Amino acid sequence: MKKLFTPYEKGFLKLKNHLVMAPITRSRAIGNLPNMLMANYYAQRAGAGLIVTEGTSPSSEGLGYPRIPGIYCDKQVQAWKKVTDAVHQKGSKIFVQLRHTGRIAHVANIPDGVQPVGPSNIKAAGEIFTDSYGMQPHAVPVSLSQEGITCVITDFVKASGNAVLAGFDGVELHGANGYLLEQFLNPNVNNRTDKYGGNLINRSRLIVEMTKAIGAAIGPEKIGVRLSPFSQLCDQRAYCTDQVHQTYVYLASEFNKFGIAYIHLSTNPEIPRKTYKAIRSVFNNTIIFCNGLTPQTAEQTLQEGLADLVSFGRGFLANPDFVGRTGKSVPHNDIDCCPLHAPKHQC
Repeated sequence: MKKLFTPYEKGFLKLKNHLVMAPITRSRAIGNLPNMLMANYYAQRAGAGLIVTEGTSPSSEGLGYPRIPGIYCDKQVQAWKKVTDAVHQKGSKIFVQLRHTGRIAHVANIPDGVQPVGPSNIKAAGEIFTDSYGMQPHAVPVSLSQEGITCVITDFVKASGNAVLAGFDGVELHGANGYLLEQFLNPNVNNRTDKYGGNLINRSRLIVEMTKAIGAAIGPEKIGVRLSPFSQLCDQRAYCTDQVHQTYVYLASEFNKFGIAYIHLSTNPEIPRKTYKAIRSVFNNTIIFCNGLTPQTAEQTLQEGLADLVSFGRGFLANPDFVGRTGKSVPHNDIDCCPLHAPKHQC
């Protein structure tokens, strides 16, 4: 396991090892404000070279779940500084994951007068937890107008600037797991007929325009993007395999042109090897693999070269000292996650 624990450097990223702590929703932000419990939580896990925070909303509209942190107001920026300071004191880097949940939401989890939105008014199957009413069906989203899409991009750009002010080393755009950015990518969820719907280039337009705008604001080297090709989480209905492949290769190519720091791939058994290889061939900067890895398979993945870094979520959740235990071959604590309010894929 030599490579896992050696320093890593490519472009903007300079890390003390090849291990990344994946984003894990914890729902601990009372009033949508980060707190000392969260600062201690991340500091305990700062053995990782890079930490990606739990999904953090760029706007009140994007909160979706109860007790989710935001980064859209000054109080939130100041509160996040305690987290970034705690992690930096341990010699680790930390990116905030910006997540707009889109149609995966309920009105009880967002401020009064704010409505869940999506690329179309197609309701997601399934239920979501609310503190007020327990489990509830997902809301029917309001289809975003083009003006609304511009506002979403503006919110993400502002949140990215706030992240820099809060001391984060960068931002990760959550384009995976069935949330807003991935909802636009999927033709079974996005039935628009304007320039943000239809062919794969149009369906990719939101995330591409957003990445470019954030890069202009804070620098592309401070941007990562999380993607989940072929995933069906949060009612992301399957579509043509060739289209899925072409969509994600196109995105990787566009991100490469912008010079972003990394692509964080949420892997699954449905992704063909040719898709991994194609993404690797068109993207020159860092690629991170996440999901289903063991320390042994993670090392093998690094040696093969399809990924540059490896990411663990559940391992860090159950073992704050995951890096130390892994390096010394000490047995890991058993994983016990997924409370009632957190869908299984978020752990």
